[in-house]
Amino acid sequence: MKANRLFEIVYYLLNKKVVTADELAKRFEVSVRTIYRDIDAISLAGIPIYTEQGRTGGISLLPDFVMDKSILSEKEQHDVLANLQGLFQLSSDETALQKLSATFNKTAINWLEVDFSWNEDQKNYFRDLKAGILERRVIRFDYFSSHNEKTNRCVEPIQLWFKHRAWYLRGYCLMRQGVRLFKLIRMKDLKVTEQLFEERYRACDLKEVSSREDEEHDVRLRLKIAPEMAHRVLDEFDFEEEVEEQNGYFIVSTTWKDNEILYGFILSFGEYIEVLAPSSVRALIKKRAQMVVDKY
Repeated sequence: MKANRLFEIVYYLLNKKVVTADELAKRFEVSVRTIYRDIDAISLAGIPIYTEQGRTGGISLLPDFVMDKSILSEKEQHDVLANLQGLFQLSSDETALQKLSATFNKTAINWLEVDFSWNEDQKNYFRDLKAGILERRVIRFDYFSSHNEKTNRCVEPIQLWFKHRAWYLRGYCLMRQGVRLFKLIRMKDLKVTEQLFEERYRACDLKEVSSREDEEHDVRLRLKIAPEMAHRVLDEFDFEEEVEEQNGYFIVSTTWKDNEILYGFILSFGEYIEVLAPSSVRALIKKRAQMVVDKY
């Protein structure tokens, strides 16, 4: 939208002494003529922006100009700082947070703390994936499928995604020629290359992309859980789903991915759970439980 672009141009100029119309046109992906129309609109809004001709000329703001804090209300300022505080749980670079705190003359409240319990390699993966996504650089890594098959992938990273108790990367796989979902824990030897790529998908387009790298399908479960596990029912299942009580037992209907995580999860309940449906999962749990018995 034009209003957003005008706002971003002003913020960009606050961090630059002089920029050219060509530079702004490339940054905001519009024509030079559009940039000059934007400059006129900014000037009419009372912001002291001006242009100078010549080799050292360009577009700039008056040196003593400071963005008016009243652009954001008190509540909006607090919301911005609070949201940034949450985002910086994933990063040690709080420069933007510190600058905005100073601009708003407010202290950011540390309202959220998340212990990801990551090792150094995992922290580096998040840093590198962030760089690949924001700088639009192809990444390369070894990937182990759910069947333990190893392949080397080159991927245009799009988005990090947290779901089903795990982190995933959405990206355009150059080998598969399509958007795939990669589980971070199965990615090894990640490298960010110098190869740049053009954006293929916007964030809103990703909602329509359902392809996965691992061939896992959803399975609809019906579980009977003993009252001794009431605390886990509260922890593990969403009561907006189908959770009902029958004679003190919890009857839970839920959808999971049909993979090793599912079977490990069910077996972790021990004798306090029974799979009522589907019969395929029920049979496999019985087989695995018997294998455990046979070992003893």
